[in-house]
Amino acid sequence: MPRQTNQDKAMVVRELWNRINTNSRQKWENINQESHNFYLDNQLTDDEVKALEKQGMPTFTINRIIPIVEMLLFYSTTRDPRWQAVGNTGDDSKIAALHTDMADYIWYINSGKAKYAQCIQDAITKSMGYLKVSIDNNRDNGMGEVTIDCLEPFDVYPDPQSRDILFRDAAFILTRKIVPKKQLMNMMPEYSAKIKKTSSVSETKTAMAKKYVDGADIQTYDVHELASVDRDDEMFVDYIELYEKVKVPYYNVFYTIQPTQQEIEQIQGTVRSQMMGMRDEMLVQTKEQQAQLAQQLEAGEIIQERYDIEVQKLATQMEVQLQEQKDAMFQDMMQQATKEENVQMSEKEYNIAIEGELKNNITAARKFFRTKIRLSSIVGDQYLYDTILPGNEYPIIPFMYKYTGTPFPMSAVAPLVGKQKEMNKAHQLMVHNASLGSSLRWMYTDGSIDIDHWERHAAAPGALLPINSGYDPPKEVQPAQLSAAFAGIVGEGRNDMEYLAGIYSSMQGDTGQQHETYKGLLAQDEYGTRRVKAWLDNYIMPGLKHLGLIVKDYAQFLYTAEKVFRIVQPNEIEQEKEVRLNVPLYNDFGEVIELWNDYASAQFDVRVISGNTLPVNRWAYLNELKELFQMGVVDDMAVLAETDIRNKEQIVERKSILMQQQQQINQLEEQVKGMKGDNETLERMLVQSGIKDKVRQVEHDMRKKLVDSSAKVKGDQAVNKAQLDGVTKSANTALDNYKKDLARDREIQAAQTKVTPTKK
Repeated sequence: MPRQTNQDKAMVVRELWNRINTNSRQKWENINQESHNFYLDNQLTDDEVKALEKQGMPTFTINRIIPIVEMLLFYSTTRDPRWQAVGNTGDDSKIAALHTDMADYIWYINSGKAKYAQCIQDAITKSMGYLKVSIDNNRDNGMGEVTIDCLEPFDVYPDPQSRDILFRDAAFILTRKIVPKKQLMNMMPEYSAKIKKTSSVSETKTAMAKKYVDGADIQTYDVHELASVDRDDEMFVDYIELYEKVKVPYYNVFYTIQPTQQEIEQIQGTVRSQMMGMRDEMLVQTKEQQAQLAQQLEAGEIIQERYDIEVQKLATQMEVQLQEQKDAMFQDMMQQATKEENVQMSEKEYNIAIEGELKNNITAARKFFRTKIRLSSIVGDQYLYDTILPGNEYPIIPFMYKYTGTPFPMSAVAPLVGKQKEMNKAHQLMVHNASLGSSLRWMYTDGSIDIDHWERHAAAPGALLPINSGYDPPKEVQPAQLSAAFAGIVGEGRNDMEYLAGIYSSMQGDTGQQHETYKGLLAQDEYGTRRVKAWLDNYIMPGLKHLGLIVKDYAQFLYTAEKVFRIVQPNEIEQEKEVRLNVPLYNDFGEVIELWNDYASAQFDVRVISGNTLPVNRWAYLNELKELFQMGVVDDMAVLAETDIRNKEQIVERKSILMQQQQQINQLEEQVKGMKGDNETLERMLVQSGIKDKVRQVEHDMRKKLVDSSAKVKGDQAVNKAQLDGVTKSANTALDNYKKDLARDREIQAAQTKVTPTKK
C-alpha cells in the first residue's frame, strides 16, 4: 500500500467534514442561529423591516428573551465550580487534596469564570456550549500551562452517531474555523512555511456565504470584504482539527534496576566488616578443635600423620565456610538493593528500551492496547501535524441545554421564538392603531382644500382649515377598533414564555407577583428554581465533572517538574495559600531519591461539588447564620464574611485587634482575680496568724501561771515536808524515848525479880 502524502491526509480530513456537514446539521445550525439572533434583539429580517416601514408600522421589538437568558445565566454561573479529588489509596490522599488547589489555579489563570459564562450562554441560546482543555507550551517561560478555552458551537462537528451527552462514545470530533493566514502563522510560527504554501479552497467562501443569508449571522465576516482580499497573507483559509479515538499499542513492562557501583562498594564494605567478626569466631572454634586433637595425640589415640591431616582439613573447611557465607551475604544484600519496577510504555518506547541498557533487565513484558486521542491538524490543503494527547477522553467538553438523543440538542430560546414573534406582531398592531387614532386621516374631494395648508395645520389646536366654495368638508377616517383580545394575547404570551422557560416574574424581582410572607417568598424561590436545578444536575454537573477529569489528566501530564503557586482561599477574606508540587528530596550525595507531593504519579478520582454554582438566597442564608451565631455554632466572623459590607478586611482587622485587646483584658482580669484571691488568702492567713499569736500568748500566760502555781505548790510542799519531817522526827524521838523508857523499866523489873526470890 503506497504511503499517504500530506495532501492525501488533508483530503481525507476534508472529505470527513463534507460527509458530516449534512442537511440535518445545517438545519440545526440555522434554527439555533435564529434563536441566538432573537436573544441579541435581531428579530426582524431585512424584508420584514422594509414591509413594516412601507406600511408605516413600527419596527421596534420588546425583547422578553433577554431577561430569561440572563436569569438562567445567573442561576448557573453565580459562583465558580469546585472540584474535589478523592485518592484511590491512603498514600494518595494528600496529593488528591492538592488537586483541588491545582484546579482552582488553572481556573484562575485562564479566566475560567468568564469562559464558563460564555459557554453556558451558548448552551442557552445555541443549545450547545463547549469548553476545550489544552496545553500552551509557551506560557510560564516555556514550562507550559494547562489552558481552558471556549469554542464557538457552530465550529464543532461531533460524530453524528454519538448518543452520549458528553460525546464519550463518538468516533471523532472535528473543529473547523475560517481564519486569515497571518493569524494562523502568528498562532503556530513553527508551521509558518506550510501555512504560507496553503491555498484557499472554494467552499470556504461558499460556507461563509450560507451563514450570511437573510442576515442570519451578524457576527461573521462580510462576504464582500472576504472576496475583495488580494494579499496572500490576509487570505482566509479553513483550519481543521480532527480529534479521534484510536487504539495505541502499549507494553506493561516489569524490569529490574541493578545497584550502582557506589552501592555495590557500600555492600562490599558491609560484607567485609561482618565477615571479620565471623572469621574471629571461626578461628576460635578451629583452635578449640585443634586443642582436642592435640589431647588425643598426647593420649596416643591418634598418630602424628592423622593429626596433621585433620588440622589441615579444619583450616580448609574454615576458609570454604567463610567464602560461602561471604558470597551468600553479598548475594542477599545485592538482591535487597535490586529493585523491580513496573511501567507502561508505548510500543515505540519499548522498542527503544529493548535495544538499550534495559534489554537484559526486563523480566516480563505484556502488550495491550490503550484508548488515546489523536489530534490531526490541517490548513487548507496542507497537513500540519498529528499527535497523541494526554488522557483517554476528548478534551472538548459539551454543555447542552436539552438533550434530544442526538448531537443536535435544543436551546432554551428556540421554544420562545414563536411567542416572541406573536408578541412583536401584537405590539406592532396596537401601537400602529394608537398612532392612527392620534393622527387623523381625512377623506376629501379633489380640489376642495389646500392640501399643503391642511397637512401643516390639520393637527394644530385652534387651527382654521379653509374649504373651497361649493365642496363638502373632508371627513375623518377613524381606525377600526382593535379587539380586546390583543391585550390578552400580550399577557398570555408573556405568561407562556415564562412557563416555557421556567423563569417567572417573581424570580426577577416583580413584587406584584411575589408572595406576601417571607417564608412564602422563600418557598416560592425554592420551588420556582426546580427546573433550573434539574437542568444543572442533569446536564451541567456531568460536564463539569468531565472537565475536572480532563484537567486532571492534562495537569498530571504537564506538571512533572517542581512548581510553586499561590491561590486565594475560597470563602475566606484575603487569605492566600502557597502550594508546592514535585519537590525533590536529596540524599547525602546530592542525588534526587524521591519527590515530595509527587503530583504526576498520584492516582485519584475527581468529583464536582454538586450545586456549587447555584446562587444562595442571601436573606435566608444570613438568617440561618444569625440563628447559628445565636446558638454558638459559628462566630461573628463567619457571619461577617457572607455579608456585602464594605471594607470587611478593615473590620476584620479591627475586630482582630479588639479581640486581642479583649484577650489581654481577660488575661488581666484573670490576673486581678488571682491577685484578689491571693489577697483574700493573705488576709485569712494574717487573721489566722493573729489568732495563733493570741492563742500562743494565752498559752504562754497559762504556762507561766502554771509554772508559778507549780513553784508555789513545790514551795508549799517543801514547807509541809519540813513540817512533816519535824513532826516525824519529833515522833521518832518520842518513840525512841518511849522505847528507852520501856527497856529501862524492863531491866529494872528484871533486876527486881532476881533480887527477890519467889515465895512458895
